[in-house]
Amino acid sequence: MDNIRDIVPKPDMTLHIVFTDGVEGIFDVRPYLADEAFEALKEPAEFMKLHNGGYFVEWECGADLSADTLRARMKILSNAA
Repeated sequence: MDNIRDIVPKPDMTLHIVFTDGVEGIFDVRPYLADEAFEALKEPAEFMKLHNGGYFVEWECGADLSADTLRARMKILSNAA
């Protein structure tokens, strides 16, 4: 499994992700906002406070998503692999 090389939160509640193998995509977080664990991310300032853990992304509020989930459910923009 490839790590997350770069991840950038966008104002539209999506994440722009680039994996270490060069695959790039957009992950829409909006469907997750109904879940209690992600509720704090409805606040745009909180959504922007994320940490790239390589195998996961985590927000200050404690919500997280694995690299596997991000990769499986993102819209591929570039498949450099």
